[in-house]
Amino acid sequence: MKITMVSGKRKRAVARASFRQGTGKVKVNNKELNIYQPKMYRLKLKEPLIIAGDMSNKIDIDVNVAGGGISSQSDACRLVIAKSLVQYSKSDKLKDIFLKYDRNLLVADVRRKEASKPNRHGKARSKRQKSYR
Repeated sequence: MKITMVSGKRKRAVARASFRQGTGKVKVNNKELNIYQPKMYRLKLKEPLIIAGDMSNKIDIDVNVAGGGISSQSDACRLVIAKSLVQYSKSDKLKDIFLKYDRNLLVADVRRKEASKPNRHGKARSKRQKSYR
């Protein structure tokens, strides 16, 4: 049984997944996908599995994710799950379906938080207010 590794990023969150031939089990940080909370992010993680159809029942995916917030973690996991499904299928058909549905399923979003500048009141672009009265 061959185990393959895939990784994906979103903001500060980094997800690493190992996948192998199996029965369709998906675990995120050693928890079953069905008990992943909140529900909105669980549904987001199930999107690539639903699109892939019954091909997703032939693969077991273990995802470890760290860093960032819950939203960016779920986006990183979603990216990794979709990448692993495409890599397992070895066909461009599933890849094209994912790209048509949502490009972020296969292509990482490279946007990051802008660094804050000195004398800028904590944020990257905010300035101190002026009053000429």
